Formats: sequence, C-alpha cells, structure tokens
Amino acid sequence: MTVLDHDERRTAAQLHDAPAEIATEIARLERLAHTLDARFRIPFTSFHIGADGLLGLIPGVGDTLAALPSAYMITRGAQLGARKRTLVRMGGNAGIDWIIGAIPLVGDIFDIGFKGNLRNAALLREDLLRQHGGASRAVA
Repeated sequence: MTVLDHDERRTAAQLHDAPAEIATEIARLERLAHTLDARFRIPFTSFHIGADGLLGLIPGVGDTLAALPSAYMITRGAQLGARKRTLVRMGGNAGIDWIIGAIPLVGDIFDIGFKGNLRNAALLREDLLRQHGGASRAVA
C-alpha cells in the first residue's frame, strides 16, 4: 500500500472536522486527481493510469492539455486559502509532471508512477485540514 492509498482511506474521517465547504471542495478535487492519475487499471498489472497519462500519449500537445487541470487544482488551492509553501510544492509537482511527461516514452512510463495530481490533492488536503483544525500529517 502506498502513502497515497493510505491517505485516500483517511480522507473521509479527516474531512468531518473541516468546514463543510472546504471538505466538499477537497473531496471534489481528490476525485478530479483520481480521474487524472489513477482512474483505470492497466490489465494484468497493479498499475493505474488516468486521463493525464492517456492525454500524454498525444504527441506535442497531450502533456500541455493534461497540465490544465493541474493548474486548476493549484488555482483552487489558492482560492481556498492554501499556504504559499503548499502552492509552490504543488506547482513543483505539476511542473515535474509536465516536463518529464513531455519526453517521449520516458514520460509515459513516468506518468504511471509519479501521480502528481494525487500528490497535489494530498498536499492541499493536509494544508487546509491543518488550518481548519482537522487531523493532519506530512505527505509528499
């Protein structure tokens, strides 16, 4: 079990301590991250891929298109009051995902393992829950 899987299981318990609007938005952004990074299981493996990885297969523009929802998540984080440090870390994850993801073949393999959007959702959840009195612990 990965750190991200463990965090996904803890989300429901943590969210009950946060204000309703924050909890609802965190849950929505986590669903978006799951769709982007882990929606589909690759047959005969334990690996998951999402829309980000599938879009990354389109030469030239795929990774840039996949970066748009990542930028949206960072923007929503800022609107919800995430700390600058968290937003910078989220930007770093999105940047790494975009830069390495743009490398043919290597980037496609990288997308299977890195899961930048799930990392960003976990960072945002931890930051906002910490600010609003929910349970917290450090994540990637």
